[in-house]
Amino acid sequence: MTVDKILAKSLLDIKAVLLRPQEPFTWASGWHSPIYCDNRRILSHPELRANVAEWLASKANGLYPEAQVVAGVATGAIAHGVLAADRMEKAFVYVRPKPKDHGTGSQIEGELLPGTKVVVIEDLISTGMSSLAAVDALRKAGAEVLGMVAVFTYGFDLAAERFREAGVRLDTLSNYAALVDVASRTGYISPEDSALLHEWRRSPDTWGR
Repeated sequence: MTVDKILAKSLLDIKAVLLRPQEPFTWASGWHSPIYCDNRRILSHPELRANVAEWLASKANGLYPEAQVVAGVATGAIAHGVLAADRMEKAFVYVRPKPKDHGTGSQIEGELLPGTKVVVIEDLISTGMSSLAAVDALRKAGAEVLGMVAVFTYGFDLAAERFREAGVRLDTLSNYAALVDVASRTGYISPEDSALLHEWRRSPDTWGR
């Protein structure tokens, strides 16, 4: 299997991804969703944690050999970013959702000099807003953002459009299509559930209403 399928199966095995087409989750946005993804569970599984770090580092190095700093998006991608940066032998910073309200008021933690070439590590791409907010903060700090590498994406058209508009290349280790394919082939979900999952992917904001 390819990395996207291997990782998709691993995420299902450790229950980092839960699929419940018949009993959907409700996201903070109000969307009803048949899937819940928590890539922080990867950190509790040493072999998978090491594999994900190697895959992230390899992809980031291959795409952006000129990168000087790895930036993790808080909070989910801090650990994954540190692990990847360690393997890449690069400096690391992380980006908060907003500047902290005490001390120095920093939004970017770590040393980041103007003009530094940065590759961003993210754990999960949904609508893309929080990920691109981190990119915006890095750019305002004077960094040159080369691109972003993420563990998993739902593959929403809305997110793809936002990344295009922001001029940010996005690459991921695995994705929603690979996940549904693996879940279907391994019997994790039924053909009926597979149809529901594909239906949600086409219209996530109105599905289940």
